[in-house]
This record gives sequence, structure tokens and C-alpha cells, in this order.
Amino acid sequence: MRTRLSPVRSIAQAPSIARPLPLNEIITGDCLRELARFPPECADLVFADPPYNLQLQPGLCRPDQSLVDGVGDAWDKFASFAEYDDFTCSWLAAVRRVMKKHATIFVIGTYHNIFRAGAILQDLGFWILNDIIWRKTNPMPNFRGRRFTNAHETLIWAAKSPRAKNYCFNYELLKAGNEDCQVRSDWFLPICTGAERLKDSRGRKLHSTQKPEALLARILLAASNKGDVVLDPFSGSGTTGAAAKRLGRTFIGIERDAGYAEAARARIAGVEALPDSAISAVVARRAEPRIPFTALLEAGLIQPGELIADGSKRHLAEVRAEGTVTLRGVTGSIHRIGALAQGLPACNGWTFWHVERGGKLKLIDELRGVLRGNLPHAAG
Repeated sequence: MRTRLSPVRSIAQAPSIARPLPLNEIITGDCLRELARFPPECADLVFADPPYNLQLQPGLCRPDQSLVDGVGDAWDKFASFAEYDDFTCSWLAAVRRVMKKHATIFVIGTYHNIFRAGAILQDLGFWILNDIIWRKTNPMPNFRGRRFTNAHETLIWAAKSPRAKNYCFNYELLKAGNEDCQVRSDWFLPICTGAERLKDSRGRKLHSTQKPEALLARILLAASNKGDVVLDPFSGSGTTGAAAKRLGRTFIGIERDAGYAEAARARIAGVEALPDSAISAVVARRAEPRIPFTALLEAGLIQPGELIADGSKRHLAEVRAEGTVTLRGVTGSIHRIGALAQGLPACNGWTFWHVERGGKLKLIDELRGVLRGNLPHAAG
């Protein structure tokens, strides 16, 4: 998914002829030239898989003397670190211009380039949110045998600036899909193999660094929503576009190599989008309208003087008319009194206290949900 710009040049030298935003297209061309024609602040998310500058020596062999099919493409070769840094600075600056105010970017690499990319990201004003380790379930062995096996790649996730506070991160959905545990920053995923790997007419892998769709799916599910514009300035074999189409995102891919671009278009054309019910946005809890406990009394869902209890009915607190509750002579909010009951420093009272309805305990959070469902915006 990585093709080098040639020659490297500054943003100021790139043409700036405006063009309609090429949604759901793979553009064949130099990414600096093409990005300069985009309107500013048009992308919600960027995934960038640039050349790694691997500096591989030719003729790497396995122990049986068979040749290793590594990355020997011309687009991955640079004359010096300075040239590579100029290249990285140019494309990152071009991408930053087209990112929306609260957009984020994922940049992937190995030890050959990721630290240089990280420093340049910071120099350009990006704000690093996480570094993520993609630990490969099936890495290529180290055939020279004088180092540890290179079993991972690193992704840097960054916001456009430190002021970007409202960037997309589907925290609750990711956590729910991970057995209610926070998703960690080390991802255990296989490399691209088998039927997913694109092949040329002679059965050889078409692209030397094709990424697995599972990796891109996780990125898109984490940091974008249905309909968001996802930009890939080094589109390569089209993995980003394929994952975006499947997940209901809008994509823009840029690829210098016409053969890669043609293969990517064919690949994406064969992708079937998932039904809306499987990818529609879910409102995050923190984004839901705030409803105070007092509102439940005002709506008649709970009565002053009524008792609320924890799930085992070990603790019973009395509801007061102003929306506080009293337990063992102490009065306070549902959260403070919930913490007091458990001997803890803090408590989410909404998920601790229950009321009895029809002989069964019902979380007061469910009553809050009733009020939210009746708000005018909920019907729209």
C-alpha cells in the first residue's frame, strides 16, 4: 500500500487547480499534486501507509538458499535520510491541509521510518494520541539470524492539533465488542495471506506490502462513522477503499502506480457493503443528553419518599423531594450516597440504584432511558 512520490517537492511548488472531491474513487497520480487540488478540511480520517525506506540488501536468502520475496520496489528506495525526511514532511503537510478540524490520522511503519515520521508529525503541529503495535500472528522469520524476528509494525494515531478535542473515537462500541474491556494498544492480527492477497497474471503477489483488511477495519471502526470521508494518500492495493466500502464509509484513494490503481478499483468493485443495521452509528453515552435525577421525580417516574435499593437490597435509601437521597442519616446525590453505601470513593448512581416495579428491581438508568426516548430529537 505504499508508493513513493518522485521527485520530492514542496507544497508551494505543487499546482493548486481545484477539482471536485473524488469520493469513492482511486485517483492515479502523485499524491502531492492531487492533494493540492482538494479543498481544505475535507477528510474525516486519514490512513497513510507510506514507503518505509527499508534499505534492504539484494539477494536475501532463506536457509535453503531460496530467495526471499521482500520489498525491493523502486518506490521504497531513497538516497539518504534527509531525502526521506523531506518526502515525509511534504506529504504530511499536504494531508494536514485537507484534514477537517477534528480529523485524525493513522501512520504505519517499522523501526526504519516510524520514529522519523513521529518526530515530523509533532514538528508539523499534529498531536499524538496513541502509538499502536500491530503484532503479527505469522511474521516472516529473520533469515540473517543476527537480530530478533521483526514481528510487529507500529501505527501512530494523531489528531490534527492539540485543540482537536472532539475527534471520533468509538470507545463504547469497541469496548462492548471486546467483552466490555478497554481495547488495548497492541493488536494481534495476521498478515495478508491466502485468498485476500492480490496476485498478478503469473500468480505472484501483486503488491509487496498489502495490508490485511482486518487491520483497516479495526481502524475505521475505531475512528470513523458511517458516511465519513476516509483518505488514503498511498492507496496501493486498495485495502482502505475495500474496508471503507464494506463498512459504509466514503473513501478517497491516491495511487501513483497505474497497475496498482487498476487492481484496487477491480477489488473494491467486488466488495459488498454491509447492511445499515450492522454499521449504523450508535450514540455514545457521553454524547447523550444530560438528564438529572430530579427529572425522574418531575416526570413522576419516581416519587418523593420512595425507597431505592442496590441490586441485592442490602442498602435502602430514601428519595427526597429535591432529588437527593438519604442513607443512614447522610443526604447527597445518588452518586455520593452510592459510594457511601459501598465504602468507595466514587460510584455511578445510575447503574447502582434500583426501584421496585411489578415486584422486580429496575435500574434507575432504565427510567432515565425512558425520558431520553421521549425527547423531541429522539423521534427525528
